[in-house]
Amino acid sequence: MFRSIDHPLRRAVICAVALSAALAALFAVTRPQLPDSDRTTAAAAQQVQAAPGPVTFPLFGRKSGRLYDYEPKGTAAGFKPLVDMGGGWGDADALVQINLSEGGAGNDLYHRSGTSLYYTAERGGDTKLIGGGWDQYSLLVSVGNMGGSSHPDLVARGSDGTLWLYQGRADGTLAARIQIGTGGWNSMNALAGRGDYTGDGKADLVARGTDGTLYIYPGTGNAVANAALGARVTVGKGWNAYKTVVSTGDNDGDGRTDLVANDPAGLLWFYEGTGSASAAFAARAQIGTSGWAAFDTLF
Repeated sequence: MFRSIDHPLRRAVICAVALSAALAALFAVTRPQLPDSDRTTAAAAQQVQAAPGPVTFPLFGRKSGRLYDYEPKGTAAGFKPLVDMGGGWGDADALVQINLSEGGAGNDLYHRSGTSLYYTAERGGDTKLIGGGWDQYSLLVSVGNMGGSSHPDLVARGSDGTLWLYQGRADGTLAARIQIGTGGWNSMNALAGRGDYTGDGKADLVARGTDGTLYIYPGTGNAVANAALGARVTVGKGWNAYKTVVSTGDNDGDGRTDLVANDPAGLLWFYEGTGSASAAFAARAQIGTSGWAAFDTLF
């Protein structure tokens, strides 16, 4: 007699396989591809600078199990109309966008299903199992080349409040983790990165405290235990007004890394980066009029 597929272990395996297949098919067919000239520019910028500040990324969002792609306008702050990337995404409990393949021009994904982390490149049909045990982390975020290597890295927050850096490799696998925060990171409810916010050419980490205070932790460029981040800089208070805070790199094309945030009313806001740690962002500008609260995640 066959057991129901609702058996937890069997269901987890089936969901992981189905999601991986969906990702491979999606990236091979559905997602709009950048023109070759734009991809060459993005790849060159990624190679030249340790932090991907000048690179512009799309914004991905998930609602009701469907994934949507918002490509940047490229010449001004904001995004082009959405592209529906399909359903079947509800079983991924963590989604991270990362520019790794094709010399940094590919918009790839790390995705977690259950305890396992997978990697899918934008072009190509293969989804790679990175490993198990990833359910020990409560937050995963792409942070650019924080460790000073030639590939973007992943930061993970442990359930015990520790912070870990995984340096990326060209094939999507990750180097052994390095602890970069000894504790207390459970007091943060949002992490963002993917660029240089202080103007020193190194990838930084943005963190929002549970009290709504936003901080920048300057990257040192050193993949050394508890030495990858410098002393934090306070950006300001009131950031708990937003559901999500996310970086899409240099969204407005001025060479500095920006932030995007959605609020419970469904509006989307743009914070232009200044490249100065003392005043990291200009006054906010509204770039989305409605519907943005429906996303359970933006990345």
